[in-house]
Amino acid sequence: MEKQSKLNRRGFLRSSVIGATGIVVGQNALGRTAKTNIPEEEKKGKIIYRTLGKTGIKLPVVNMGVMRADNPNLVRAALDKGITHLDTAHGYQEGRNEEMLGKLLADYPRDSYTIATKIHQPGMDRKTGLYSDEATEESFINMFEISMKRLDLEYVDILFHHAVGSREGTLHKPTLNAMEKIKKSGKAKFLGVSTHSKEPEVIRAAVDSGVYDVVLVAYNFNQDNVEEMNSAIEKAAKAGLGVIAMKTMAGGFYDKERQHPVNTKAALKWALQNPNVHTAIPGFTSFDHLEESFGIMENLEMTDEEKEHIKKGESLASLYCKGCRECVEQCTKALPVPDLMRAYMYTYGYSNLEKAHQLLVSLDVSENPCADCRECTVNCTSGFNVAEKIKNVSRLVNVPEDFIT
Repeated sequence: MEKQSKLNRRGFLRSSVIGATGIVVGQNALGRTAKTNIPEEEKKGKIIYRTLGKTGIKLPVVNMGVMRADNPNLVRAALDKGITHLDTAHGYQEGRNEEMLGKLLADYPRDSYTIATKIHQPGMDRKTGLYSDEATEESFINMFEISMKRLDLEYVDILFHHAVGSREGTLHKPTLNAMEKIKKSGKAKFLGVSTHSKEPEVIRAAVDSGVYDVVLVAYNFNQDNVEEMNSAIEKAAKAGLGVIAMKTMAGGFYDKERQHPVNTKAALKWALQNPNVHTAIPGFTSFDHLEESFGIMENLEMTDEEKEHIKKGESLASLYCKGCRECVEQCTKALPVPDLMRAYMYTYGYSNLEKAHQLLVSLDVSENPCADCRECTVNCTSGFNVAEKIKNVSRLVNVPEDFIT
């Protein structure tokens, strides 16, 4: 009866909330398709590898971000095709993502794959990127130990300080102390920092820290600060840090109706044209997505059509917030606009209502917080209608959590 009730709630959600927000969620978007077996001949072929900085880990140029995957057969298919690195986090799917991987990876030799998890310290001020006293060595270590129990592993290959948004946050001493203790214990081979805000600043701080081995960074053709990003990434690579690219799809679509998708192969190839980017971790959720992403593994040369797609896309406003943060000071209510835009991307670009809902709840915003503003004072550098996007996504705040998970 309980299972049937949950199915009914999911059905209601798809027909009401999803319909209201204009999202079309099919089997592919949910990561469930009938295809589960990869033909043997598709497993063959020459895969391009790069070495992840001073870690010495040799990785295919495309690996798997598991955040949105809820189908273990999809992860198995990725591993069977030749993908070797899996990226998860303590907070993904409220821990179910790590649990799913823990059960699945019991069937694989430990030296046949590498895995990273990420810990997002509590107490971060999303406007400044600074931590409160709530972020301690103990809080980080306790969250990590929970992740290890879920994963049922003796160690992870990379442990990330997750979602950092400032130099000060990157160098937060209690977090660095906790990470170094974990590495010394042997439960993490290498340490990293992940960021999708103020990326160049965070990357440079990671180099200066002398602690981090890897940076995981948002990097795509739709960013405004590509030259600055390339400079920071080059500095990291020269210092021996491994560089992993995420958010390479720039939100996945150019429109919330999902009629104009970003060209997967073009976007991945663009990111990997930079030799200092050692691998990318697209978050595919279907077997079709896996095939598209894996399709570039033998040849990174861009076709004329792919180059044209990138050229046009650079001038379009996709669902990806570029993280310039100029909006923060412009908003008279001091709303965490970049985070709200990220929730919008999760909702309309990724069809990941659960992740969007978790983020909105953590931001402690009300439904349509812009309602009593006569005129929006934010002039977005990407051309976003910020007030409209906030109105559209913030309605998820009042949706019961068990309707979404």
